[in-house]
Amino acid sequence: MTTENNFIAIRGARNHNLKGININIPRDRLTVITGVSGSGKSSLAFDTIYAEGQRRYIESLSSYARQFLDQIQKPDVEHIEGLPPTIAIEQRTCPPSPRSTVATVTEIYDYLRLLYAKIGAPFCYHCKCIISRQTIDQMAQRILALPKGSKIMLLAPLVKGKKGEHREIFQSILQKGFVRARVDNALVDLKTIPKLARYKTHEIDVIVDRLVIKDGIQARLYDSISACLELGEGVMLVSQEIAETGLKHTATDQILSERYACPQCGRGYEELTPRMFSFNSPYGACPACDGLGNTFDFDPELIVPDKRLSIKDGAIDAWQNWGALTQTHYKEQTRLFSKTFSVSLSAPFLKLPQEAAEALFFGAADFEGVIPNLKRIHEKTTSEHILKRLTGYMSHRTCTTCKGARLRPETLSVKIDHKSIHEIMSLTIEDAVCFFKNLKLDGAQALVSKQMLKEIQGRLHFLMTVGLHYLTLGRSSDTLSGGEAQRTQLAKQVGSGLVGICYVLDEPTIGLHPRDNERLLQTMLTLRDSGNTVILVEHDEYTIRHADHIIDLGPGAGERGGSIVAQGTPEEIAGNIHSLTGQYLNQTLSIEFPPKRRTIHLKNCVEIRGARAHNLKSINVKIPLKTFCCVTGVSGSGKSTLVHDILHRSLAKLLYNSADPPGEHDKILGIEHLDKVIEVDQSPIGRTPRSNPATYTRTFDLIRTLFTQTQEAKIRGYTAGRYSFNISGGRCEACKGQGTKKVEMHFLPDMYVLCEDCKGKRYNHATLEVTYRDKSIADVLDMYVDDAHRFFKNMPKIERILKTLVDVGLGYIKLGQSSTSLSGGEAQRIKLATELSKQATGKTLYILDEPTTGLHFADIQQLLKILHRLVDLGNTVLVIEHNLEVVKTADYIIDLGPEGGVHGGEIVATGTPEHIATIERSYTGRFLRKALLPKRAGARS
Repeated sequence: MTTENNFIAIRGARNHNLKGININIPRDRLTVITGVSGSGKSSLAFDTIYAEGQRRYIESLSSYARQFLDQIQKPDVEHIEGLPPTIAIEQRTCPPSPRSTVATVTEIYDYLRLLYAKIGAPFCYHCKCIISRQTIDQMAQRILALPKGSKIMLLAPLVKGKKGEHREIFQSILQKGFVRARVDNALVDLKTIPKLARYKTHEIDVIVDRLVIKDGIQARLYDSISACLELGEGVMLVSQEIAETGLKHTATDQILSERYACPQCGRGYEELTPRMFSFNSPYGACPACDGLGNTFDFDPELIVPDKRLSIKDGAIDAWQNWGALTQTHYKEQTRLFSKTFSVSLSAPFLKLPQEAAEALFFGAADFEGVIPNLKRIHEKTTSEHILKRLTGYMSHRTCTTCKGARLRPETLSVKIDHKSIHEIMSLTIEDAVCFFKNLKLDGAQALVSKQMLKEIQGRLHFLMTVGLHYLTLGRSSDTLSGGEAQRTQLAKQVGSGLVGICYVLDEPTIGLHPRDNERLLQTMLTLRDSGNTVILVEHDEYTIRHADHIIDLGPGAGERGGSIVAQGTPEEIAGNIHSLTGQYLNQTLSIEFPPKRRTIHLKNCVEIRGARAHNLKSINVKIPLKTFCCVTGVSGSGKSTLVHDILHRSLAKLLYNSADPPGEHDKILGIEHLDKVIEVDQSPIGRTPRSNPATYTRTFDLIRTLFTQTQEAKIRGYTAGRYSFNISGGRCEACKGQGTKKVEMHFLPDMYVLCEDCKGKRYNHATLEVTYRDKSIADVLDMYVDDAHRFFKNMPKIERILKTLVDVGLGYIKLGQSSTSLSGGEAQRIKLATELSKQATGKTLYILDEPTTGLHFADIQQLLKILHRLVDLGNTVLVIEHNLEVVKTADYIIDLGPEGGVHGGEIVATGTPEHIATIERSYTGRFLRKALLPKRAGARS
């Protein structure tokens, strides 16, 4: 019998739209929270359960420690009992960073760095021979080989990249008779001990001797080298004087070491340490790109966007439309270029010889070159206008020094089984598993690396388990989809082996093909069986049917939701007549097939030829226009590369002059059939609480204009700006149009209280006195869309926009509802409603990437009606999707695969859902067979 201690007991939860719910969630079980979009699922799971768990942890810290942490507002709940420590694994767990990779997020890279530092074999990056130790004779000969008359310093490195004041180091130096040192790149006299910043990293080198290279210094040199090596524990530095700058630490400093040096060229190397392999540390990062692998630099493709033009006709876009003097200078430069390289200025740019084009961009002989010229202007100008224009010709390009490897050359020359750490990072998870499985080590190496290899292989196994075998270890985290980022975090948590934790996950099945759902579910069951509580916000039918406990919220969305409709086992939910989820589970309700599929005309299409970006195998793809088209395939098969990187970026570049470079392909045909390309995603409709459905759909502009036409507004001379809460005039100045005020509580969370002046209405008293049909502007913003639609029924322009919001099922939201309180599904439908309210041209391509994210079965049915309506207006809808309820309603399917990563990138099948279902090689086809079967009411699967 389950006792009270085996529950998370929640009483009086009222966060957002929750209606003071009371619920017991079983501990050490897999619980799914489901319900229509906007019913309060995230409010319960994240804003109540997770937030309270985090708040309690932070409350346990000292007030001193709390002031350095982001404070969490106490959830609006009476009390929660039995709550274990909570960890949230959301679709985006942290701000995207170009320094974060799959390997760093999962901590694989930390163990890789340690592994390479302990058992890596260092090679000279210049001579390619293995590094060995240097003798004092070899060091002396290397120093004496410097040009006669060279002034040098011999230094012993004592501190490198360590925090502290280091007073004891300076005192020790003085006691040993040395009076000078180089501290943080500056020479200091130790008669007065320098005071260093305690919390900054420092470098301290003792100056042992200063010499001029000449005959007769051998004896002194040998003694000084010995002293340096003794002080520096086998390592010394030779710093050569640089003209006009004096003796200082520069890139020309030579490292000489008793430990590591190249026997041929004599280059000295430091002893291997983990920080040498970190691209986030100055000791390992490539100095040219600071460890990013790319640089933000001038891009020849943007400087000459249309290569069909000649230089005379303005091919060099970056040298056009400047002031008269500058333009005259550029004309002289192009004439000089033409004369120097015997090139016609009237010839199309694409006909220029490769050597001449390189010289034009980067300069040669007396010709400065376009890019050096633009760099010089960029560095010297203080004009924001010029900087903005020049930035338009720049893009992120692979670093020419490290070729994208992020690390220093001496680091990249350290090998394990003939592979550098960058080569390991370039492997897919699947290939990395094979590499470490086949890695043969003997003796001490095997003993030292045993624990490190165990950790690396364990984490790789978990990444395989959650269906991420196709990702490379070096894949940047900011390029991962929400589902991929979440599953990466999930793999990390499974690998941590924690027990007694409450994990809260947000739709972990996002981006996962039905084939991989079982493996993911098994991972979550492993977490549960380890003694953890797992709570999922989820809509996937397979996951719901395998949950221990289900909580169905609703019955509607927004103000109409926030209540518990049903809870229990999957069988109990399926038998509950009040549960909308239950009716879809027992198939009383279902998403129906379209009565008739549209006829496909492949002659009227957009065709991508030679698509070969990332893992695509030079494929040719036809996308039929005026249809509802789905791109399917297992995770990593190349769907996003094809649709986003190639198609969307190419169209955006041609139609809108976008600077984002498209993925590699030969060409795209049929673009003349399109005049717009619109990507509709689930990102928020605004970045601040000031944004709302009324402002996004432009309804608010029409409403403000309507208020200015009232008799009272005309008498007072009010313009549309009077009704904006973003500018002074009509808004409440006490709260700056926010409706609330922030009260800073120092080490407690900031509080937001209702503005006492406007009582949350955002406007001042004078503005609120003007009414339209007895409603002030604040009253209108507080209306539900359903009510506003009826209120403005005699205003055609406003009524048309509001009707589309009602049609997409958003009648329950308020016109002035903050964008930050809208779910991803609601934001997406607002965007679609905005598109539906526009005048249709019939030449628009809509691109959606997994639009069913966060959507219940009922929401998906509503979404499909909208998408098919867009197609009925003559547009084309292209969707990347795994959800079979969407795929089965498509007119045409493009199935990529057959696997992910290097084993994907091919076209497995194209055609109608019925045709795809007959293709044995297609994983999508196998699952479609069951989805295409007629469903019986009350059936169970």
